[in-house]
Amino acid sequence: MSEAQTTQSSSPARPLSLRDALRKARIEAADRTGVVVDLRDAEVARLEILNEALDPLFAQVPADIDLFDRGISQGETPRLWIDVVAHVVMGRDKRSYRFVQDTRFGRIVLAESHDVPAIVDAVTDYVARRMVEREHALAPTEPPKPAVAEKRRRRGFWSFVLGFVFGVLALFGLALFAALRNL
Repeated sequence: MSEAQTTQSSSPARPLSLRDALRKARIEAADRTGVVVDLRDAEVARLEILNEALDPLFAQVPADIDLFDRGISQGETPRLWIDVVAHVVMGRDKRSYRFVQDTRFGRIVLAESHDVPAIVDAVTDYVARRMVEREHALAPTEPPKPAVAEKRRRRGFWSFVLGFVFGVLALFGLALFAALRNL
């Protein structure tokens, strides 16, 4: 019995209750959440720095072009949206910027760098390409020439009339040949 008494004396006097265990787990989770919130705030701050660096670029975009909707979304992963399909997100090391575009075939990394000017250059190139694509999409195409369609219609009408006349002459000739043969 002496061994049992020594093991009881080394363990706490009363067992840990569920309420105390939950309280301890909540405190640990709050400590971890505080670190995560600090990291997220640092990501948002870096994205805000990049957003401010992009202000001169977007000031040059004409007001009638509504392709771009720039803004920072603060979700689980903060993002600086350039337009509907392209955004900047912080890399895994939380120091590098990653400029990505979502496509039908997955996400494409357009640029990745620790330097703000490198990402600004990549976004500038992207904005220029999107504006050129918009110009091509809105460029007027040549209307079809109605004279060509009308000319073909007239040609088709005269071909029909000529075929009809030859058909009538052929039937008349066949009838005449049959009548002369019976005589």
